[in-house]
Amino acid sequence: MKDLMSFSIVFIIIFASVVVCSHAAGGQSEKLTVYTVNYPLKYFAERIAGEHAKVVFPAPPDVDPAYWMPNAKTIAGYQQADLILLNGANYAKWISKVSLHRSKMVDTSATFKNRYITMKETITHSHGPEAAHAHESTAFTLWIDFDLAVKQAAEIVKALSRKKSELKDTFQKNYTSLENDLLTLDQEINEFVAKKRSLPLIMSHPVYDYFARRYKLNIKSVHWEPDEVPGDEQWIELRGILKDHPTQWMIWESDPIKKSVERLKTMGTYSLVFNPCGNVLEQGDFLSVMRENVKNLRQVFQNE
Repeated sequence: MKDLMSFSIVFIIIFASVVVCSHAAGGQSEKLTVYTVNYPLKYFAERIAGEHAKVVFPAPPDVDPAYWMPNAKTIAGYQQADLILLNGANYAKWISKVSLHRSKMVDTSATFKNRYITMKETITHSHGPEAAHAHESTAFTLWIDFDLAVKQAAEIVKALSRKKSELKDTFQKNYTSLENDLLTLDQEINEFVAKKRSLPLIMSHPVYDYFARRYKLNIKSVHWEPDEVPGDEQWIELRGILKDHPTQWMIWESDPIKKSVERLKTMGTYSLVFNPCGNVLEQGDFLSVMRENVKNLRQVFQNE
């Protein structure tokens, strides 16, 4: 009987140890749930976290995430996430209107707020199905300055490492790969624009401020949507701009409709696409689209 009791005690201890170890192992391997407010942050987080996180960006593909308002169910998803990655710079204004855990929110641009660009004008218009809105005082398309994109990615590494310290080296290794890709794009652009920084360009939308500042481009912006035919006042405005800022190129966020392209040609202005990539893509990913953007822009500076 004594031997039986001793055996039972040993068995219980071993069983308990196995359960505890299994639970601990399961806890370490459990994926983080990460929500983001735009597609670039989703892409960065996926590259850095790899298989160790489920990264969710729930905005519909036909909206501008900067002005999107999620429904109650989607907000609940954000509330239940382990991390919420924010862009900063007054982007995703809905964040200030709902209750989210402060400890979960990570402002990926907080370390360089002093580099935010203040816009000089406020113009109200709409993007597709969203309500009319204004381009307010702070420009927010940070990630197309690839140097700033690297800094945003670095904040994601820190946030993930705080949650999963045992994976810090893995996150850092993945970040280094992403950093190399982004800085390669940065270097390529600087090289081909270096001798022609004064080349005038028209941007179809005021979302290229950080891009223009980083690469010292000579730009003027209008407020045209690629899927809408500009009105008479917009064409008159453009003609006025071209008098002092003559250019052969207008840069669009996505493929413009043929009618706009053809009329621009009659004015000696050609169209190309540099997609800021704020939302999910039908094809490719953030890096492939940015490489295509750089390829398109290279043609402008090499052909002039």
